[in-house]
Amino acid sequence: MELKPVSTTVKTPAASFTGDVYLTPIYSGTGPSRMTVALVRFTPGAHTNWHSHAVGQTLHVTEGVGLVGTRDGSVVRIHAGETVVCPPDEEHWHGAAADRFMSHLAMLEAKADGSDPTTWLEPVTEEDYQRANNH
Repeated sequence: MELKPVSTTVKTPAASFTGDVYLTPIYSGTGPSRMTVALVRFTPGAHTNWHSHAVGQTLHVTEGVGLVGTRDGSVVRIHAGETVVCPPDEEHWHGAAADRFMSHLAMLEAKADGSDPTTWLEPVTEEDYQRANNH
């Protein structure tokens, strides 16, 4: 057993997020584990760019109300206590509803070679975000 100290919270890069988003690393696995877990806090209206994960991603909402959207236009409104599983290589985005904060645990695995599994893409358009928020 190993007790890990609390990690420093950082503001996420504007190149991959719209609005104010803060990330607190929780766990980064070392062989054989490839798991990474982070607490991500979104201010109202803040969200990720489009992105995908080579091995998929699981989001567990700890607080608030959020949105998860996919390229086919599907949108899921997520609430505290709910979990969303994004399959490998599915292009998606996620973030807070326009009028609510949202926090989630983001859980994913590194690729088998240990490299970053996330591919960051373009920002979500304001029109697409508003359509999702009104969904």
